[in-house]
Amino acid sequence: MPGFVSFVGSGPGDPDLLTLKAVDRLSKADAVLFDDLSSGPILDHARPGADLVGVGKRAGRASPKQHHVSRLLVEYAQLDQRVVRLKSGDGGLFGRLEEELVALRAAGIPYEIIPGVPSACAAAAAAGIPLTRRMTARRVQFVTGHDASGALPEDMNLDALADPTASTVVFMGKRTFPALLEDLLARGLPADTPAVLAENVSHPDQEITRTTVHALAAQLSQEVGNAPALILYGPLAEG
Repeated sequence: MPGFVSFVGSGPGDPDLLTLKAVDRLSKADAVLFDDLSSGPILDHARPGADLVGVGKRAGRASPKQHHVSRLLVEYAQLDQRVVRLKSGDGGLFGRLEEELVALRAAGIPYEIIPGVPSACAAAAAAGIPLTRRMTARRVQFVTGHDASGALPEDMNLDALADPTASTVVFMGKRTFPALLEDLLARGLPADTPAVLAENVSHPDQEITRTTVHALAAQLSQEVGNAPALILYGPLAEG
């Protein structure tokens, strides 16, 4: 009989934001395959003796290929192991979840998906702002700031992203935001639209910077840094 895989959303990094179900699955797992942003004190909840395998991907760094991660999941499960695939934030948001699900289905391995606190929600909470605002921000949109090559995706709905009445959260977008903003300004987004740069959300070294989209793009064109970050802009960022 094959094992079982639990896809566990670990939230943004603070172990206090883990769900009870996430802690339960970690405490029972024979193996935990974790992202970089799901490491540290979160792994203290893993069962003593469990295999802890880092499979995280970070921009600009050597990282395991996706097919290798998927193969590891299948191989552990085929050894009748209880496996936790620990993903930062919520695994269904830009977490490469689908590729791993496809691999498990092809191998006939059962699984479950346990949601986590999305990093976008944690970033807004850390900044002390809502993601929606009555009458002024009735829509929230999440978008990735880079494609598989690290470049700005070519198929982005720029008109929607330039809507000044929408709350927008850009994942993994520090390097490409200056180029994205050029397109958004050309489509009418005001240069003084409020923005928030949320780095290392929920970690002890968390930094929240309140600014405008124009000033943020100027800052990021000079210095990007290595801290994982989210960019929020629109009515939500008025603070």
